[in-house]
Amino acid sequence: MAYFFSLVFLLGGLTSLAGTGSVSLYQADSLFAAGRYEPAVNAYEFHLKNGYKPTDPMLLKLAYGWEKQGDVARMLYYLQVYFDRRPDEAVLKKMHEVAIQNNLRGYETDDLNYFYLFYKQYGLYLTVGLVLLGTYAFGIFWMKHRNREASRRRHKVIVLAYLTALLLLINLPEGYQSGIVNRDRVLLRRDPSAAAPVADVIQRGNKVNILGSQDIWLRVFWNDGLYYIRRDAVWEI
Repeated sequence: MAYFFSLVFLLGGLTSLAGTGSVSLYQADSLFAAGRYEPAVNAYEFHLKNGYKPTDPMLLKLAYGWEKQGDVARMLYYLQVYFDRRPDEAVLKKMHEVAIQNNLRGYETDDLNYFYLFYKQYGLYLTVGLVLLGTYAFGIFWMKHRNREASRRRHKVIVLAYLTALLLLINLPEGYQSGIVNRDRVLLRRDPSAAAPVADVIQRGNKVNILGSQDIWLRVFWNDGLYYIRRDAVWEI
């Protein structure tokens, strides 16, 4: 535990002296350094609610502070926010370990999470390379068309499939969102209605993948199924 959160201090020193409220960010840093985690995280969250954009060290301090207070769900929330900003295998493994210890789901170190980690780390380079390759292939077809040369139908189908896959890959980050359940005994329903049948009941701290929304309902993927959950029962990442 202590080894992982040493990243807090490696990422930088104190956050800036700014914001409003009775406790400044500088004072919150001092409280954190003195081991007074409860007033420190409360001060940090006050500034976040008032529009302050958290720094990477602040996110890790919030995660550590909530862990010290025994609030695993809030700890995992801030680690997940940090992971989405700074994907790192150590963070992924940390969340997985905490989830196992607390019987929580959604943090598995499976192929999907590792693919997402890889994409977050190298997605820009991968996308640029694929775009260049697609541009090259399109250029060849355009030159053949200009010179009135025939192109095989099979090649056209392959290029079309390639460009479609590339489009899906580029839009992957926008289509992938996660959330953490913020209360106990949350009902998963089969349809976006309070009268719909209940499919499952999940506890605070579990992570769900969000695939869309409808009014006050989020459509989520959980336990190999698609269900609906109230938006106010989830901290959206």
